[in-house]
Amino acid sequence: MPVKSCVLGALVDRVDMAGAVERIASFIKEGSPHHVITLNAEIIYRALDEHRLMAVINRADLVTPDGAGVVWAAKRLGQPVPERVAGIDLVQALFQRGKREGWRFFFYGAAPGVAKEAARRAAAAHPGLQVAGTAHGYLSPKDQLQLVEQIKEAKPHILLVALGAPKQEYWIKENMAALGVPVCIGVGGSLDVLAGKVKRAPKILQKLKLEWLYRLIANPRRTGRMLALPRFVLAVLRAKGNT
Repeated sequence: MPVKSCVLGALVDRVDMAGAVERIASFIKEGSPHHVITLNAEIIYRALDEHRLMAVINRADLVTPDGAGVVWAAKRLGQPVPERVAGIDLVQALFQRGKREGWRFFFYGAAPGVAKEAARRAAAAHPGLQVAGTAHGYLSPKDQLQLVEQIKEAKPHILLVALGAPKQEYWIKENMAALGVPVCIGVGGSLDVLAGKVKRAPKILQKLKLEWLYRLIANPRRTGRMLALPRFVLAVLRAKGNT
């Protein structure tokens, strides 16, 4: 069986949560820079017209199916993935593994104070977790240069980048070689959740695959972005009809 599924041109790894963590552990052992993307339906739909983004996705070292829409689409297109591997859940799983392995984490992105609070709470929730450093996502070009040096000096094993997609994916692609970090992951709004600034949907809605609806109700400004979801569904149905 192929190790990747193709969803509207985007290649998604057929991994479950345990498999994703093992792949990342292998990247850390290798030591060279790797790019991990947690991919949702909205970004795939955007990449249909943004060819640079599609190229970044398909050159990443690991792409997990983040979102019920991606899992549904892969199954609909006859290339099922084992399960949803959401960014926030993957991060928590890496904290659990990382505190045993001695992995060092760097938290970068979100509003001032958020990365620092997310790191503080993560360390409190996972005793033994090593925080290599933090930086917020509102930096000047000069500060960006200093950030690269700060991260290089900190020598983290995993860099969590929360700049929102696809900005974080482009940032990682442009900087990962200079940074030399074994694993760089775009984590979107995960730092806000870890810092307690944003609440996740109740477990029942997560199980019903309605976490997107909870986020929309909690933040109506997401309405424009959410319009990509029905368009994504239609694109998948058209693709299925052409196969």
